[in-house]
Amino acid sequence: MLVFFIALLLTGQACANRNMPPARRFDLHGRIVAINQSRAEVTISHGPIPGYMDAMTMPFVLKDTTLINSMSPGDEINADLMVSDKSSWLENPIVSRSMPDTQSSIPLTARPEPSPGAGVPDFHLINQDGKQISLSQFRGKALAITFIYTRCPLPDYCILMNDNFERIEKSLANDKALYAKTHLVTISFDPARDTPQVLRMFGLARVDAKAANPFSHWDFATGDAAQIKTLADFFGLTYVNEPNQIVHSLRTAVISPNGTLYHLYNGNEWKPEQVIDDFKSVVNEQ
Repeated sequence: MLVFFIALLLTGQACANRNMPPARRFDLHGRIVAINQSRAEVTISHGPIPGYMDAMTMPFVLKDTTLINSMSPGDEINADLMVSDKSSWLENPIVSRSMPDTQSSIPLTARPEPSPGAGVPDFHLINQDGKQISLSQFRGKALAITFIYTRCPLPDYCILMNDNFERIEKSLANDKALYAKTHLVTISFDPARDTPQVLRMFGLARVDAKAANPFSHWDFATGDAAQIKTLADFFGLTYVNEPNQIVHSLRTAVISPNGTLYHLYNGNEWKPEQVIDDFKSVVNEQ
């Protein structure tokens, strides 16, 4: 019976694996402009990738983390870009050594980050309905904000931030008391293209579009570029406008009902359950 159970379990796992769509493979050719060894991540200025995205400068994760020690900014790189439903990574990189090109390196240097308890600037932005929103109007509620731009193509960057917030939204909807004491805001750092109209269409794909007020609990915001930059700088978020795309880091913050920082998440490794737990904790502290 034990042998039969193990065989049945392995068969079920094999069937599940077969049902998962395979990762797509694309040829990537470009030049390394920045390296983050701690994350095994290289930022590459690459040419057009037919069938996937235009020429851009984007960060990519290396599957083989040991290879990053042999890379330098300015090196030419050819690799297989693998893209699944939830993540992307590089395989089989071939690097051609060249002199470092300091003029082309994109300065995604780390910025100082605020500590828990720091007062968050009272931002003034425009939401998907063309209405002004500000931090002060959410006083009394716990607030989670994240930063994206709608054209970001990688599944483990802006797309993942939106997926995580969508999971948070759906989970909170099942807890009426917590739902009433919380709010979500997604902020685009691409105001030139992410207009309120664009954000509304973008957001309707993630909220309950049939509800009387689909955005009552989750705003998608844009606004004055200087205002967004001030807020991004506060959270240590860095983004650089390049032709056809934006090179950026990731920040997600939970803000207490009194307008102070409760928790700051750096990168894409946080889970929706962590933000929900933050919400529960900060609400119970009030």
